[in-house]
Amino acid sequence: MKLQINSLSKTYSNGVHALKDVSLTLNNGMFGLLGPNGAGKSSLMRTIATLQEADAGSIFLDDLDVLKNKTEVRQLLGYLPQEFGVYPKISAERMLDHIAQLKGVGNNAERKELVAALLDNVNLGKDKRKNLGTYSGGMKQRFGIAQALIGNPKLIIVDEPTAGLDPAERNRFYNLLSQLGENTIVILSTHIVEDVSTLCSNFAIICQGEVLYAGEPDTAVNEMEGRIFSKAIDKAELSFYQDDFSVISTQLKTGKLHIRILAETDPGKGFAPATPNLEDVYFSNIATRVDVNTI
Repeated sequence: MKLQINSLSKTYSNGVHALKDVSLTLNNGMFGLLGPNGAGKSSLMRTIATLQEADAGSIFLDDLDVLKNKTEVRQLLGYLPQEFGVYPKISAERMLDHIAQLKGVGNNAERKELVAALLDNVNLGKDKRKNLGTYSGGMKQRFGIAQALIGNPKLIIVDEPTAGLDPAERNRFYNLLSQLGENTIVILSTHIVEDVSTLCSNFAIICQGEVLYAGEPDTAVNEMEGRIFSKAIDKAELSFYQDDFSVISTQLKTGKLHIRILAETDPGKGFAPATPNLEDVYFSNIATRVDVNTI
């Protein structure tokens, strides 16, 4: 399948211009949408998920007009929003069974098998009869992942999905998403660069409602080869370096501030060449819009 987004724009009633002429093409596989908080990621996800209207533009899932055929789209969609509520006095097993019925899984035996498999996949099998109100934040997140997978969706949207997950849960989730991405369009919206570099074959960087970069992670990193340099400085010196160099990221280690800069040639002055990574791609694209010390 193919998801085609063309010139999508959205301005809220408070004047916030959340999406500005966004155009993207997504095919089967994992697609990472990377950006800082407030970049427009959730606005784009909600629009694709038919939860809000766009002011302009179009979205097509193959030949299906997403903005005009919401009911049909929802039958093909699995969605895990950044924040979602649960019914506290219903067990995970019963709630998933109910959602599966709404998704059209009418056969009782098939539904029971599906619910059990989904709960096992997200490591909730042993807790399936517990009420959702007793779940921890991480358990609720895993339940949300399970409900998004009901009905063999052709398009899966997950918004900041690894929030609240411990390392083992996060790794399990990575593996699950990777398997799904083989035959499905999976959109992973996140501000965690590692999520994108680990999982996604294609990605886009969005900031202040605009797409700043779209392509393959490996290609993006290769384009930075020979252009990233690093140096350890005193924290008080940062402003001087910001005046003279394109500082794209900073990290405080053992009392020293380690800065990374983008330069077309060796800048000298004690800078050493550094191996580029996807964080460098990300920070270099958003550096002129967001203070690297506040990210």
